[in-house]
Amino acid sequence: MSSALAGWLQAGLLVAALAACYVPLGNYMAHIFTTDKDWKIERFIYKLTGINKNADQKWSIYIRSILAFSFVSVLFLYLMQRVQDHLLLSEGMTAVPPDTAWNTAASFVTNTNWQNYAGESTMGYVVQMTGLTVQQFMSAAVGLVVAIAMIRGFVRSRTDKLGNFYVDVTRAAIRLLIPLSIVGALLLIANGSIENLHAYTTYTTLSGAHQTIPGGPVGSMEVIKDMGNNGGGFFNTNSAHPFENPNPFTNWFEIFILLLIPFATPRAFGKMVKDNKQGYALVAVMAIIWILAVIGISFFESHYGIGGATAAKLAHGATEGVETRFGTSGCSLFAASTTVTSTGAVNCFHDSLTPFGGGIALFDIALGEIAPGGIGAGMYGILILAVVTVFVAGLMVGRTPEYIGKKIRPVEMKYAALYFLTLPVVILTAAGLSIGTHAGQAAIFNPGPHGLTEIVYAFASMANNNGSAFAGLGSAAIWYQTVGGFVMLFGRFGPEIFALGLAGSLARQGKTPESAGTLSTKTPLFVGMVIAVVLVLVGLTYFPALALGPFAEGLH
Repeated sequence: MSSALAGWLQAGLLVAALAACYVPLGNYMAHIFTTDKDWKIERFIYKLTGINKNADQKWSIYIRSILAFSFVSVLFLYLMQRVQDHLLLSEGMTAVPPDTAWNTAASFVTNTNWQNYAGESTMGYVVQMTGLTVQQFMSAAVGLVVAIAMIRGFVRSRTDKLGNFYVDVTRAAIRLLIPLSIVGALLLIANGSIENLHAYTTYTTLSGAHQTIPGGPVGSMEVIKDMGNNGGGFFNTNSAHPFENPNPFTNWFEIFILLLIPFATPRAFGKMVKDNKQGYALVAVMAIIWILAVIGISFFESHYGIGGATAAKLAHGATEGVETRFGTSGCSLFAASTTVTSTGAVNCFHDSLTPFGGGIALFDIALGEIAPGGIGAGMYGILILAVVTVFVAGLMVGRTPEYIGKKIRPVEMKYAALYFLTLPVVILTAAGLSIGTHAGQAAIFNPGPHGLTEIVYAFASMANNNGSAFAGLGSAAIWYQTVGGFVMLFGRFGPEIFALGLAGSLARQGKTPESAGTLSTKTPLFVGMVIAVVLVLVGLTYFPALALGPFAEGLH
């Protein structure tokens, strides 16, 4: 069987599996956040932590709860890293340096999981399990509940309340992420991912050299790494490592679980607003963009003569940076899926992609990761895009735009505009400062168009909470560690503030019944309009950087 055919069979099976899970998982997610019944373990958590489950929060209180929860999480994770040499199961690891500890704490709490360190030689087992893995659950839960709160903005009327953050985040973790992760971890471990607390062992190879073989609780971390759209691997080589991703089946399964919840969330949206066709329209937008990304990267990675690097051409199609167990097709499918979500896990190295293949990966991240995007983040991102689309359509026909029974007024558009301005300002400012300062320039190892691509990719990845990287940038330098931490925090919480502000404004409105002039938002026309708005917004914002980076390199 040819590599290309195997790749398309993988993609086809992936689509079928996601389609089969769309309705049941989406319905279950809607039930989680609409039922009044609590599980016993949830009631125990509320009692232990003093949470009043009946307290409904304004959007401003909801976001303050998120910020307070995240601040404590950053502080706790930072301290754990700084004292890890005094913890059990440290495996001889020393305390993590302050700049790396800061960057890593900000990274894992914001669901970015950008890693400026090699996991197996920097982090002990306790930090990996109770620090990093816990944050992979909680950061994913935080993203999901922001989307749920925004959906409530469309559902509720004449109120300024969006729910209770602490109840929502508890239910997201207890009822959704943990049960799915248990099943997923058992599948990964049964298929070869390691799961142990063994000490590192040094062996003598046949050539007389010494090699240290690490152990670790890898399978349990691997599943939430992908399912929570985190991406932070136990090992430095991430999902290219055979202990994390042993064979082609686990490779396919990891792609499946990183897409599973984001693609099911539009169904939960449809159920909660009592119009399933609205969910179908949004998932269609997501699916079309994802499929185009898969096709684009697959095409350029299998046609080195088009936008291919000179070395690859001379080697007649070299696959540098591609794990031979998965091949170019497995690399392309993974690369497209991990960059249209905020996962950032990799099974091949994006710096080794062809210029246009890498450019598509960068473009995927620059979209704001809404196709289907990170867990929760993709949903509130696509909802804001839908709001912008109906506003533009309303201007065309000269009437007040409406979406899901709510008028889109100037106040809502101000929140939407601030949402979209946040990421470009953060990304391009950080990239410009890095290019224009000595501290930033000192860590640029590849000058020219490729170096520019690496810098823009790095900050786009951080701000959009993706975490994947082009490897030719010295991001472990103090400049990138320090600035990167702030970029991740601003990129995560800035958009969430404006998304919840928009939700609060919508919730205060009453319901507006549909009329003959209301734009239908569940038709192929609307799907096409949303896709056009996505491409125009991103194209106008990032086209100069794309033209000077991957385009210039690919056409050289």
